[in-house]
Amino acid sequence: MRSCAVTDVGQVRHSNQDFVYASDQPCGILPDFYMVADGMGGHQGGGFASRYAAERLVELLGSEQEGDVIHAIRRALKEVNFELYQKACSFDDLKGMGTTVVAAVVDGATLYVANIGDSRLYVIGQSVRQITRDHSWVEEMVAKGRLTRDSEEFIQNKNVITRAVGVRDSVTADFFEVDLNPGDRVLLCSDGLSNMVPDDEIGTILDGTGSCQEGALALLQAANRNGGRDNISIVLVDPELGGV
Repeated sequence: MRSCAVTDVGQVRHSNQDFVYASDQPCGILPDFYMVADGMGGHQGGGFASRYAAERLVELLGSEQEGDVIHAIRRALKEVNFELYQKACSFDDLKGMGTTVVAAVVDGATLYVANIGDSRLYVIGQSVRQITRDHSWVEEMVAKGRLTRDSEEFIQNKNVITRAVGVRDSVTADFFEVDLNPGDRVLLCSDGLSNMVPDDEIGTILDGTGSCQEGALALLQAANRNGGRDNISIVLVDPELGGV
């Protein structure tokens, strides 16, 4: 397994409220763990929420000694969400804070994914596949047939998310289980990448790079080159399944 994690403030924002984590080594019962969190709620609140969520998740998952991947992540997310919510209710400077979380575990040829918010996970091989579904108002309206992606209303409301960690006393994560093929790459990212670099361009960039570090940095540069209107966070994983 090889991975690389990068995060950047972008070209417009004055602070970075994203947080990334990537470990190719075991974390409790998990064989590895990868995560991107995109905080919200002002500089202090958003930055605190994303860092707390990542570090606390790693701590909780590291202490798990039994169970399966999905149940372990679900339990940890439930606890982290409630802890962040309590802090937001207790401290004035943290009121309204929250964070997206997209997390992944690669176990052999199986990819496990958890998602809350609009940070994304892609599997990139013969094509670029978005595995997660954005928890955003515009995507919900598109799914209901009330909005199109090329409309002005869609563009103006892209940042309105409908689920986040720490905003309410409970939250529901989406889980996905994906079969990986030899040569597949796994990309986790904040919307600072997905809003700046179209899916087909992401695929083209990664086709032209070798190592995870080269690929992650090339994506980061493309997002900044295209405007860098938000913080940009990327975790790129090569599962190294063999048979390529």
